[in-house]
Amino acid sequence: MTPAYPSPPPSARAQAIAPFLVMQVAKEAAAYAASLPPNAPRMLYLNIGEPDFAAAPAVQAAADAAIRAGLTQYTPALGMDTLRERLSSWYRQRWGLEIPARRIAITAGASGALQLAAMALFDVGDEVLLPDPCYPCNRQILTSLGITATALPTTAATRYQPTAEQLAAAWGARTRGVMLASPANPTGTSIETAALAAALQVVRARGGALVMDEIYLGLTFDARYGQTALALGEDVISVNSFSKYFGMTGWRLGWLVLPEPLVPVVERLAQNHTICASTVAQRAALACFEPEALAEYERRRAEYAARRDAFVPALRALGFAVPLTPDGAFYVWADASPLFRRAGVTDSLGFVRAMMTHAHVVATPSADFGQADGGRFVRFSIATARADLDEAIARLRRWLD
Repeated sequence: MTPAYPSPPPSARAQAIAPFLVMQVAKEAAAYAASLPPNAPRMLYLNIGEPDFAAAPAVQAAADAAIRAGLTQYTPALGMDTLRERLSSWYRQRWGLEIPARRIAITAGASGALQLAAMALFDVGDEVLLPDPCYPCNRQILTSLGITATALPTTAATRYQPTAEQLAAAWGARTRGVMLASPANPTGTSIETAALAAALQVVRARGGALVMDEIYLGLTFDARYGQTALALGEDVISVNSFSKYFGMTGWRLGWLVLPEPLVPVVERLAQNHTICASTVAQRAALACFEPEALAEYERRRAEYAARRDAFVPALRALGFAVPLTPDGAFYVWADASPLFRRAGVTDSLGFVRAMMTHAHVVATPSADFGQADGGRFVRFSIATARADLDEAIARLRRWLD
């Protein structure tokens, strides 16, 4: 019999990482749903940013063809040249920008892109400024690399984006950069071009780096905000993904647009950390830029906008406060505190759990995204079918009434 030995202790780095509450709530909801009787209403999951649209048919066909042809070998660490060229053409077609393919690095999802960018730019002990609220994994990835992620409180008055004045005031001796998202998760709001330019000037004046999370840029509903930060200069680092606009979440494929001097740095890191992104996903993604696929993505973008236009007023009619109508992505950042007393709770985590129990509707509490809101907000994902969104509103109305 093999003798038992104690498990090796986890690293301090691992223990410093907080759980991803979106996934924790999803596990809790799944466990609760499994305990319900067979005739109970099914759980409606409005908590995860998972598009209900799958990859476009042309993309699926391209993946199948690549597998059948045996085209599954490693690609260069920066990705297939053909895919980098397609992205370069897309920037020219969509935004009128000349982004050379040599500045584009294909990555293992946007998370992989962020990891590579952070390792290329920041050292252990450096500080990066982010908004509060923000996507929690951005903070945790930095923390896992020994980088201090400092969140700056924001409000609806600045579209939940930090101002240039805030960044200047918070910039300290160890600060090396700023990470922003536009459109942002969880708020669905974008930063205005003038505000972004002012923030970039603060970063440039201090010799720092601006990393822009633009994974929802393709899902912008308002032309005032649908511009990439790359238009402001070649020193901007953009993180992007095939997950949201292109509907390829589980394919784990993203990309970086980098200043040219950083390209060989990221290449060395990618060679050692991932070798390359999924070859099948890369070959499939080539089909994303076919006219019929792009037409499908635009149809889906219009559908997300229609869901927003129905869901936000319905939430407000129930008593939620939605300070800003989202201008992109597929999230609604709603203040649930006006309903706490009716729900018998004192914070958004309690509200989410009560909503799960009484209405069988799942959302995400604000604690996952920051502390600036004081535990009042809930993030709803509208990346699900319109019928489910309508049913969720009906259930919430019955519960709250």
